[in-house]
Amino acid sequence: MGNGTSIGKVRGLGSAHHGAHHWLVQRFTAVGNLVLSIWFIGSLLLLGDLSYANASAYFAKPVPATAMALLIVSVFWHARLGLQVLIEDYIHTPGNKFAVLTLLNLATLGGAAFGLFCVVRLALGGAA
Repeated sequence: MGNGTSIGKVRGLGSAHHGAHHWLVQRFTAVGNLVLSIWFIGSLLLLGDLSYANASAYFAKPVPATAMALLIVSVFWHARLGLQVLIEDYIHTPGNKFAVLTLLNLATLGGAAFGLFCVVRLALGGAA
């Protein structure tokens, strides 16, 4: 007894056995986004004066800089996972799918790298 038909087994049609991991990681990043977004909004509300000098002094501290870096990574990772599913579901031509997934990976990697660069610059006091 097995899952699926005999011809399906021969053709390799069936579960790829990696969908649950993708789904689980997307849920974990969603929870991380929720927690870190609440922290970020709370930080902005408690900061009071939202001047550049005050905000840069706040994000120069290790804990806020680390939390902000985690928020950036989690948001871009979550966006990439969600958009990947959308692209895989609605783009059917293999060449177009590869091109759009490549652009998605480059855009999310570039956005996350830029965000992390900005946080590191603030944390190290390089922004004046």
